[in-house]
Amino acid sequence: MNRAERQTRGLPARLLALLLLALVLAPMAAVGWRGAGIALGPADWAVIRFSVTQAVLSAGFSTVLAIPVARALARRRFAGRGALVTLMGAPFLLPAVVAVLGLLAVFGRSGVLNQGLLAVGLPPISIYGLHGVVLAHVFLNLPLATRMILQGWLALPAERIRLARSLGFTPNETFRHLEWPMLREVLPGVALVILVICLTSFAVVLTLGGGPSATTIELAIYQAVRFEFDLARAAGLAGVQVALCAVAALVAWVMVRPAGFGAGLDRDLALARPGGWRWGLDGLALILAAAFLVLPLGAVVLRGVPGLADLPASVLPAAGRSVLVALVSAALATSAALVLALAAARRPAPGIEAAATLPLATSGLVLGTGLFLLIQPFAPPMRLALPVTILVNTALSLPYLYRILLPQTRALAADYGRLADSLALTGWARLRWLVLPRLARPLGFGAGIAAALSMGDLGAIALFAGERQATLPLVVSQLTGAYRLEAAASASLLLVVLSFALFWACDAWGRRAGA
Repeated sequence: MNRAERQTRGLPARLLALLLLALVLAPMAAVGWRGAGIALGPADWAVIRFSVTQAVLSAGFSTVLAIPVARALARRRFAGRGALVTLMGAPFLLPAVVAVLGLLAVFGRSGVLNQGLLAVGLPPISIYGLHGVVLAHVFLNLPLATRMILQGWLALPAERIRLARSLGFTPNETFRHLEWPMLREVLPGVALVILVICLTSFAVVLTLGGGPSATTIELAIYQAVRFEFDLARAAGLAGVQVALCAVAALVAWVMVRPAGFGAGLDRDLALARPGGWRWGLDGLALILAAAFLVLPLGAVVLRGVPGLADLPASVLPAAGRSVLVALVSAALATSAALVLALAAARRPAPGIEAAATLPLATSGLVLGTGLFLLIQPFAPPMRLALPVTILVNTALSLPYLYRILLPQTRALAADYGRLADSLALTGWARLRWLVLPRLARPLGFGAGIAAALSMGDLGAIALFAGERQATLPLVVSQLTGAYRLEAAASASLLLVVLSFALFWACDAWGRRAGA
């Protein structure tokens, strides 16, 4: 293949990267231009302080509490361990509005916990405010932190652990010399991911914020656009949020230190399984984590099932719109991620890497605010609510899909690239006979993640939608805000079923096609 052919072959990826950069940078530029020179008032700085405080507390608690759970999963083998590890991945796909309803069913004013407190003569507790926001974020992010830290433990070379055992290391010495260096490398990245997620959280704070004293930047942007139509203030706050996310990434990058273990021989991990009180602590950590995850989800199911036959009239049309948005977003994000990953696998491409990673620096409301500013002079934004939501969901889910596909596309290029070139296998033939069969599994898995994330998203749609454009998460949020908790629970159960059904269908297609 000559140079001209190679350049032509990489042209679609370069054009796609430019379109993606424009999709992210143009709204951010509109936000920066509109917010330039805006003086933030005392109320805005209070919002910023609360946002940082809740994000730091949520990231700290989620990361610290995940350590004993991940350690117990790494060194214990028991019936149901695989199911528990799978459960740890569920909240990542769980819509935030559903998680909030589950927590309200357990910790809310009429929840199980307060009913028990009243039964024994104790005063009830309120879930609203800072502590409620942190609790919900820990519920959503503790499983994610556990899975990420567990991967760090499973990556410890088994030879180092056997050497420590042969040298007679005590459990404390093993932790100091082997486990702590691993945690020092892994924890900053875990905390960063959760910090950025909590900084850009919207649905949780919308429901549990508890008034002006517990408002985050995302919620303040929504209020400034939706209720006050103060676009300059919304743009200024959006710029601050982007800056905070960039600072968080820089701090985590500075704090990360290599563990320095070197490579192992890829043997199975053989962590010591101490008995006594350590066995009891491992069991307690696993039981508490499982109960913390299962009880709210079980409460949503128990409260939502009776009302499924009597759903509000707005629920089913909203569910149809949500499924449509999810399917289109997943198709666009998967196709774009595949094109970018294939191009990056053929040759290093910093521009493609930047385009695929940049959406992580923003959020649905920031992008939505920028697009609102761009669209508003030319057309009523409400008319374009669903197309804008599809674009935003595509951009925000693409980095996850790109990271899922990139290792597989690199392996494909290394194993079959030269053979396919020698056979002049290009274009649609290469895609049909080589790429799709070999990448079916990660494509199906990635499409399922994109569909589930889009199905539960409550970001840009909250800025744009009227009654005829509302998606199911927005309807659930509206029902919750109107204190129609039974109807909200039934709609939430439908949302969970549809989200996991889309994920399962896409993932199952990938497994069958890749078999």
